[in-house]
Amino acid sequence: MLEAFGQEAVCQAMLEFEGALAQAQAAEGIIPAKAAEEICRLCHVESFDVAAVVAASGRAGSLAMPLVKQLTERVAQRDPEAARYVHWGSTSQDVVDTAMVLATRRALVLIDRDLDALVDHLFALYARHGQAPVLARTLMQPAQIVSLGFKLAAWTAPLVRARTRIQVAAQAALQLQLGGAVGTLAAMGDRGAAVVARVADELDLRVPQAAWHAQRDEWLTLGTQVGVLCGSLGKVARDLSLMAQGEIGELSEPSGGGRGGSSAMPHKRNPVSSMIALAAAERVPHRVAALLGAMTQEHERGLGNWQAELAEWAGLFISTHGALKALAEASRELEVDEGRMRINIERLRGLVCAEALSMRLALTLGKAKAHHCVEAWSQAVVREQRHLRDVAADALRADPALAPLLGPPELEALFDADAAARPAVSAAQRQMEALQAARAASVTKHARDSDQHAPQ
Repeated sequence: MLEAFGQEAVCQAMLEFEGALAQAQAAEGIIPAKAAEEICRLCHVESFDVAAVVAASGRAGSLAMPLVKQLTERVAQRDPEAARYVHWGSTSQDVVDTAMVLATRRALVLIDRDLDALVDHLFALYARHGQAPVLARTLMQPAQIVSLGFKLAAWTAPLVRARTRIQVAAQAALQLQLGGAVGTLAAMGDRGAAVVARVADELDLRVPQAAWHAQRDEWLTLGTQVGVLCGSLGKVARDLSLMAQGEIGELSEPSGGGRGGSSAMPHKRNPVSSMIALAAAERVPHRVAALLGAMTQEHERGLGNWQAELAEWAGLFISTHGALKALAEASRELEVDEGRMRINIERLRGLVCAEALSMRLALTLGKAKAHHCVEAWSQAVVREQRHLRDVAADALRADPALAPLLGPPELEALFDADAAARPAVSAAQRQMEALQAARAASVTKHARDSDQHAPQ
């Protein structure tokens, strides 16, 4: 991802725009064909002083002006006449925006590839451990028994949806920027639309309805969806890190090779992938907010706000991809301790089955009375450090009115962890099957574009 938005990659993308522009204008008779050939021949970043371009960009106001200046100088050395037609009828924002679109297209291939890998790993975990009973927790406290598959489905679903939303947003956002000075292409006369179509075709970008110099809605919709993906990754990392706490011990990130150790405490096994994803999830909302704040651009070209957007865009993708890469790596070898999950359930002495017991008694006693009984028994569990099953059994035997309501086998069944997890197992199965189908049906550009656009 750093390479996709690196200085050389962005400058090369700008040169690809300049070459495509010259070719299109020559095809439409706007500039001489010989001039276009000379311009295209030199549109290779290897022959440019990228460091000098970057250094000059602060004073110039963008990367485009010093790069175009270098390109013009190089063309002039070979053909002074051709140099007149470099960057003909275009403007700096055309070059930079299109270059960022091309860089983003490569970045999205990386996002798609590693998101696919993460989802694969989560499906594999579901296949191996999906039916294992585990505590559900609400407000950070034990609530009921669900299955690990139920949790995995809750992690996977937003990721599958994010992939689809990003693909849809990308279809609109990955478009050419070419409008000239104020967006009218006035310098190209009545052939401006034809030039736009040719340049877009050469760069394999969507033809825009019009220049979008100060209309950033489609572009920032894509950025926002990438931010939402990072938030969903943060949710996975938060749950994973909590379940990996030593006192809980239900999940563990892979270790070894120096991963997750401590410089002071040899016993430590830190969830470093979760840490990376959580750090990204803390930063990305501020980047998205900055992007949205930069939408209030003045008239036909913004002053400062477009530049602020540029400063945040690459960071958004780098942070999100960092989170994605870290979790994909951790999930590939995530350790699941089903025994510890059951121990954590048993440590609660049946209290997580209190609702099931109350609802069963409510069939005869009514909800209010049943709730009152089970609440009193639950208090006795805490006070006497006994199991709710045993407290309930004693109470049922001691009260002739209650004794016929619930026999020992049925009472025992209410505290069976596997039975308690079955509704979650069924719900997770339905959801994961639907997610598999949605994933299979989603339109992905990774397979088609990875070789062409992704950095190796």
